[in-house]
Amino acid sequence: MQASENAAGRRPLAQIIAQTLLRLTGWKAGPFPDIDRAVIAGGPHTSNWDGVIALVSRSALQKDVNIMIKHSLFKGPLGWLLRKLGAMPIERARAGGVVTQTVAQFKKRDRLLIAVTPEGTRSNAEEWKLGFYHIAKRANVPIILALADYQKKTFTFPVVIYPSDDMEADLQEIYQHFATATPRHPDRLSLPVQALYRP
Repeated sequence: MQASENAAGRRPLAQIIAQTLLRLTGWKAGPFPDIDRAVIAGGPHTSNWDGVIALVSRSALQKDVNIMIKHSLFKGPLGWLLRKLGAMPIERARAGGVVTQTVAQFKKRDRLLIAVTPEGTRSNAEEWKLGFYHIAKRANVPIILALADYQKKTFTFPVVIYPSDDMEADLQEIYQHFATATPRHPDRLSLPVQALYRP
């Protein structure tokens, strides 16, 4: 009985490594909301390190989060590796586009978490890519905000937003939350967030 309990409580090696990395660098991740189906909007996105922190946090929290990547990269052995890392193939040129394909994935699955960076670039985006919002709205799933704060060294999920009939109001709320996190490079903030950012 004791052996089975120990086996059940054993943490995966990837989780142990990720938690150790966070501890050694002074970062903390989570907690993640008790939600199985959602779009995760991550940011502010001003550095390649944002993705590193997100991947380490994903492993530390043992959350099965999918990241959308163009389908052409899934050929051969690389495809197997990308799928193991949580990537989901998307055909950008396919009729209906990314939004329709992703909504279809939500309709097929009881559990699906998809992470996106709505700013779309690491430097001074004038406006956001709104596919993440349309996916959540059409799939009837919430948007979980994932914020990397380099001052506090935290990667958190502080707010869950359910898309309403007022997209502009919802976006303003998201911009305001993004503006509360200190990015690695504040001078590269997307313009909607930069307008609200107060260091």
